[in-house]
Amino acid sequence: MKTFVLDTNVILHDPLSMFAFQGSRVVLPLTVIEELDTFKRNNDERGRSARLVARKLDQLRQSEGKLSEWVDLEHGGKLKVEIQVCDGLPKAFSAVSKDNEILSCAQYLKKQGENVVFISKDINLRIKAEALGLETQDYEKEKVDVDDLYKGWREAAVASEDIDRFYKDKRLEAPTADLVPNEFVILKAADAPSKSALARYDAKSLSLAPLVKADSAPWGIKPLNMEQRFALELLLNKDIQLVTLVGLAGSGKTMLALAAALQHTLEEKVYRRILIARPVIAVGHDLGFLPGTKEEKLTNWMGAIYDNLSYLLEKPKGSLETADMDIQMLIEEGAIEIEAVTYLRGRSLPNLLIIIDDAQNLTPHEIKTIISRAGQGAKIVLTGDPHQVDNYYLDAASNGLTNLVERFKGQQLFGHVTFTKSERSVLAALASDLL
Repeated sequence: MKTFVLDTNVILHDPLSMFAFQGSRVVLPLTVIEELDTFKRNNDERGRSARLVARKLDQLRQSEGKLSEWVDLEHGGKLKVEIQVCDGLPKAFSAVSKDNEILSCAQYLKKQGENVVFISKDINLRIKAEALGLETQDYEKEKVDVDDLYKGWREAAVASEDIDRFYKDKRLEAPTADLVPNEFVILKAADAPSKSALARYDAKSLSLAPLVKADSAPWGIKPLNMEQRFALELLLNKDIQLVTLVGLAGSGKTMLALAAALQHTLEEKVYRRILIARPVIAVGHDLGFLPGTKEEKLTNWMGAIYDNLSYLLEKPKGSLETADMDIQMLIEEGAIEIEAVTYLRGRSLPNLLIIIDDAQNLTPHEIKTIISRAGQGAKIVLTGDPHQVDNYYLDAASNGLTNLVERFKGQQLFGHVTFTKSERSVLAALASDLL
């Protein structure tokens, strides 16, 4: 039986990770408990995770016995809080640090004959553990294969007669059995390369249907490529309540989401208002404390949102009014609300169109928290680039956005598009390809 020693960052990433190793032994070094104690007063996701772990451990203590000894878990494994450490680490590890204390505990268990596997999301700590001779792994319960991630669309070769019949009947039987609801199909005639059609799989009729909203121009924004047409089909469909737009920078994800939101909310009155949120995570060095009210602080973090809104609300040349004045008016009237993701917990959001930008910087647990806020009649759109993750303990495979795409694939109310082409500028497209 393997003994899994968990690092603090694993517990903070997934508070229920200690129950994820079925049939195995799980060890929490006492140092991990001490580190969790420093986070418990934080009013953020890490603080909530630390408090949840404390409650779960207290329940185990009361129901199963002392945590200093092995206690039984529901899945057949065992858990223990270990206070012992190794007699001494090599000289290179002589510096006193919490990380070294956790490694020392894992080393002690190995010397006791345990088959130890050290689990951490800290790459450098995994390297140090391996240098000590410990078997080490990342926490991979919520990881997905990014290279094989669901794209939301595919190509299919059919006979030219099928394409003619599709245009005539507005329906076509599915060319393959593994299509999922709201997946797009590019039909191409095998015997006539110039003949093609775009379709969406309708799971109710088990057939392909033509696109209805793809050629729309919400708020004056016209789709520039096939992928943007797919995205508009999802964004403007009221029956699809959850949409994810994933792809490289400059592909138009945020712009299309905002344009569709303005159309739905201000023109068609489908939703009460637009709620736009982003995770507050710095790119590069953090500027530190920002003065002002919450709204003034958020202005510095929401630059990308304001840039897109300014473009969408841009006035003709010579007008005395500016787009910034319109944005401020819409915010004051309550038509648009701009918020940090941190402040969404605990809210109930019915009849809102919610846009979460830069969602690749959220953990799967944070994504779950956000989506569970959606009330009756709400729609959520998440955008992001999995290859531009700024959260220290996430990567392209473990972030909440890619995890969401994989988990919701096949649900009737979900739609997804992966963007592969940048439309921002020739320079931006080159940067995405070459850098």
